[in-house]
Amino acid sequence: MTALRSLLLITLVTLAAGCARQDVLVIGMDATYPPFEFVDEQGRLTGVSTTIGEAVGRELGKPVEFRNMAFDGLIPALQTGRIDLIISSLTASDARRQSIDFSDPYVTTGLSVLVAKDSPVQAAADLRAPGRRLAVRIATTGEQWCRQELPEARLVALDTDAACVLEVVNGRVDAWVYDQISVMNYHAQHPERTRALLAPLREESWAVGVRKGRDDLREAVNRALQKLRRDGEFGRLADRYLARERDLMRAQGLPFVFE
Repeated sequence: MTALRSLLLITLVTLAAGCARQDVLVIGMDATYPPFEFVDEQGRLTGVSTTIGEAVGRELGKPVEFRNMAFDGLIPALQTGRIDLIISSLTASDARRQSIDFSDPYVTTGLSVLVAKDSPVQAAADLRAPGRRLAVRIATTGEQWCRQELPEARLVALDTDAACVLEVVNGRVDAWVYDQISVMNYHAQHPERTRALLAPLREESWAVGVRKGRDDLREAVNRALQKLRRDGEFGRLADRYLARERDLMRAQGLPFVFE
């Protein structure tokens, strides 16, 4: 009887945990990318991505739990059901579509280049010269692009933005291929040691990652994104987090990421 009662108790606890899990929308992100996803001074996850996640929660009528994890662990966590969505400045690439689905895009950006001040790289075409040494962040589309398009380059693969920037600042690499917003921000932090080549090497779109087979959830995300756009929320997010970047891109004749 004791064993039977124990088995029944375990079953009830498991069912209760499953029901509780279904009532919460769990969203994964790598909170090292301000202003889209980062940890504030109070230790809370915040940024553009949390605003989007909260809007999806409202659309579904569910509370939201944000989980901070390494970028290269996000897709495995989604596939195994540990999280329900990825909202983490994730490029909707063809390679990633093999393993997960995506919402409609909410950001249009492009790969650009942060260049060491004394690097011979003056334009994107110079990346193809023999012997180029380039920093890439592991598991990003910048790394994928470099491996596909620059097979002769010597790549330094690192797992954080900070490590990639340090390689450029110290002149140990010629350049780092990454997204426009990051390149602008890191150049602004190191104006004496870097240059920013913002003209996109390739245009990209960011979208919300959804597990395959969850068309209902993907459609709810799309409805939430449509409401945010219709209500002018992306413009307010730009005013709050990205005003300097918006002005710089427009001054260079480049479309802003939410346009």
